[in-house]
Amino acid sequence: MRSEGNLAARRLIEDVFEVCDRKWRGVGLISKSGFKLRDEYRDHDAERLFEVEDIEIQESSECISGQILKGLKKPHDCPAFAKRCTPQMPLGATMVSAEGACAAYYTYGRHLGGRQGEELLTLSLPGKRG
Repeated sequence: MRSEGNLAARRLIEDVFEVCDRKWRGVGLISKSGFKLRDEYRDHDAERLFEVEDIEIQESSECISGQILKGLKKPHDCPAFAKRCTPQMPLGATMVSAEGACAAYYTYGRHLGGRQGEELLTLSLPGKRG
């Protein structure tokens, strides 16, 4: 494997896409963090065809997923965690998918706190027992 990666694939990506500013759920706008289709492919651009560019997503005011994504807070620091925010009723990006930090903490018992939460986490990890 070369350090520059798959050159044919990189050329295709550069031909079809260009770097753009992108809004990320829980974090907001990050300069030059996304891709968009180049103008010559605009007939295939779902953002343009379905007019979703100007849709504003309303984030929950009590959710701190942005701070969790940035590593500033832990899921159990959120006042809504495991109460009003669960995998069945997520308030933020970090609880939406199973890979999210909040969903993982919830699934593996970290929301229980103290010794009980740590025991459940230890028991649930592959190869780990009491």
